[in-house]
Amino acid sequence: MKFFIDTANLNDIKEANDLGILDGVTTNPSLMAKEGITGEENIINHYVTICNIVDGPVSAEVISTDFEGMVREGEKLAALHKNIVVKIPMIPEGIKAIKYFSGKGIKTNCTLIFSAGQALLAAKAGATYISPFLGRLDDVSTNGLDLIAQIRLIYDNYMFDTQILAASVRHPMHIINCAEIGSDVMTGPLSAIKALAKHPLTDIGLAQFLADHAKGNN
Repeated sequence: MKFFIDTANLNDIKEANDLGILDGVTTNPSLMAKEGITGEENIINHYVTICNIVDGPVSAEVISTDFEGMVREGEKLAALHKNIVVKIPMIPEGIKAIKYFSGKGIKTNCTLIFSAGQALLAAKAGATYISPFLGRLDDVSTNGLDLIAQIRLIYDNYMFDTQILAASVRHPMHIINCAEIGSDVMTGPLSAIKALAKHPLTDIGLAQFLADHAKGNN
């Protein structure tokens, strides 16, 4: 399973990249705003900066909701760097845009997926990735992991190349569960990724090893 980090924070991206396990980055307008990055020029420059840190896909989201606007924005974003993946919302105009970009060889990430039907449409249109938001489904008392499993079955049935990118991951068990189901990619915060390395028995064992080593050198 590929590990993406879902942020616009450069320090978090650099730290995740330094771990040696980072495969890509996802962002959105909310994450950009959280870092105080506003205005088209600043946002574009930030995408380029991220691409220069991480050698992997970087999802850059369009703001337009009409086909022509998505195409215009998407082509501009794709021209920024070879790692850019154009992030398109799951709406009818978005499906049209994904089909257009697919024909042009431009990679896409269909975002805001909340049903298997939406995932099927995106795959039919040729999306590179689809982003089911499992954490947001959990927030409304719906099991987001069930959706990931359903999409996995459908994609395997018909040999779709579209990759399942589990989004809105909140904690380490989300990551483990997505790996068990067969999600191609997960994207989440640095805290969830780092939490995978933690276990109290590891801490206890290391402390004991160090204490025994210190005794032996006295």
